[in-house]
Amino acid sequence: MGRGSAGPGDLPGATEHGRKPTIAVFNSSEDTVDLLRTALESEGFQTVVGHIPDVKKGEIDLIDFINHHAPAVIVYDISPPYDANWRFLRLVRSSEPLKRRQFVLTTTNKPALERLVGDNEAFEIIGKPYDLGRVIEAVRTALARSA
Repeated sequence: MGRGSAGPGDLPGATEHGRKPTIAVFNSSEDTVDLLRTALESEGFQTVVGHIPDVKKGEIDLIDFINHHAPAVIVYDISPPYDANWRFLRLVRSSEPLKRRQFVLTTTNKPALERLVGDNEAFEIIGKPYDLGRVIEAVRTALARSA
């Protein structure tokens, strides 16, 4: 995984005080959460993490989490069953705090998810195994769109 040409202070979405953008990572796998957190932090991002099962069980209130941490981008995994998890994501994205957030979606089976939801320009779907450089670039692109 190579570092981008921009230094952490030059990241899109950085505040006027040079604070690094916050990226939220939500995934069902603790290992994947740790992998993405480490990769993002090595590229100069601040990260906050959550486990999707905790959100679904009500142990994490996603709206409160987003309001509290105010991430510029949310990296969110859509896992099987794709139809139920896609509906869940659409439901939470309809809430006011999430409507304005940029998302980078990951999935274990990109073709299956695309067959279910169709081509959707609002999301970038990145398959596993993760190409961490590609995830970092997708986050940078989402930050540039939100600036």
